[in-house]
Amino acid sequence: MRTDTFDFNLPTDLIAQEPAFPRDSSRLLEVFSDRLRDGAVLDLPTLLLPGDLLVLNDTRVIPTRLYGKRGNAKIEVTLHKSADRNQWYAFARPGRRLRVGDKIDFADGFSAKLVEKCDGGEVLLEMTSTTGALMDALQTHGEMPLPPYIERADGNRPTDAENYQTIYARNAGAVAAPTAGLHFTDNLFGALNTHGIKRTYVTLHVGAGTFLPIKSESIEDHRMHAEYGVLSAETAVLINQTRAQGGRVVAVGSTSLRLIETAARDNGETLPFEGETDVFIAPGYRFKAVDLFLTNFHLPKSTLFVLVSAFSGTERMKSAYAHAIDQAYRFYSYGDCCLLHQNEIM
Repeated sequence: MRTDTFDFNLPTDLIAQEPAFPRDSSRLLEVFSDRLRDGAVLDLPTLLLPGDLLVLNDTRVIPTRLYGKRGNAKIEVTLHKSADRNQWYAFARPGRRLRVGDKIDFADGFSAKLVEKCDGGEVLLEMTSTTGALMDALQTHGEMPLPPYIERADGNRPTDAENYQTIYARNAGAVAAPTAGLHFTDNLFGALNTHGIKRTYVTLHVGAGTFLPIKSESIEDHRMHAEYGVLSAETAVLINQTRAQGGRVVAVGSTSLRLIETAARDNGETLPFEGETDVFIAPGYRFKAVDLFLTNFHLPKSTLFVLVSAFSGTERMKSAYAHAIDQAYRFYSYGDCCLLHQNEIM
C-alpha cells in the first residue's frame, strides 16, 4: 500500500504542547464501525463492561536527552536504545562532523565516545560515568526526551519530568512515553475498579522510532525498530481467562497492543513472552487477542496511524480524524485519545 494513503492535514495549533490537568479530564472519541461518539476519559468506566481487562504498559521513561560539548562545539544527544552494557544507539545534533573516536563531555566524570556512525543518522556511543552508575548520571544530567513536536524554546520545563510519565511507571528502559497511559489517575482507576473492570501490566520499552514517519513510498518497504518487551505468565493467564469468560481485552496504547499480538497465537491464545518485537501491523492484519484499543491521535504517515487503520479501517479512521480536527481535539503525546472498536468489515 502507498504511504500517502495514510496522510492527512493537521492544523499545527491542534498539537498539544501541555497535557490536560487533571490527566483524566482529556477528551475521548469513541470510534465504532458505523458511528462516532464524543466523550471524555472520565466516561471510560461506563464505556467498558464488567469483566473487561485493561492491559497497560508499565515502562518508565529514562531522561536520555543530554547536552554536551565536543571540544567547543555544542552537541545534543538523545539516547534511544541500549545496545550492550554501557553502549547506546543515539541521535546526535549536529552529527555530520562527528567522527569515530570523538569524545562528548556532558559533565565532570560523565562522557561518551563515538564508536560507530550508523545508517539513518544514528550513532553508537560508549557511555562513561566515573562518579556512579550510568542510570544515576542520566537522572542527574538528562532531560525527558520529549518528542520534537512538543516545542520548548528554553528547554524542558520542570513539570515535564512528571507529566511525561504514567502514574504506574515502574520498569525503567523507555525513551518515549506510552502516551495513552498518561490519561490515567488514581481516581479513574478507582472508578474502573468499582465498575468491575480489571487491569494488568506488560512492559515494552518504547524507542524513539515510534516518532519516525514512514519515508518509503510503500509501507511494505518500511522496517520497524525492534523494542524489548515482557508479557508475564500471570498476564497471559488473565488475558486468556478474560476472553474465555466473555470479557474483552482492552489494549492501552499501541505498545501494549503490539506486545499482546506478538505473544498471541493464531487461535487467540496468549503465551508468555520476553524478547524483542518489530511487528508492523497494517491493514489486512487479523487481530488475535485484542478486542478494544485506547490510543492517542497520531502523526500522518506514521506506523501508528497505519496501526489504527488496521484496527478500525482506513476510511473510518480518516473520517474519525477529520471529525476530531473539526471538533478541535488535541493531538499527539500530550493530547486527547480515542477508544477504537474493531472494524466489522475486514
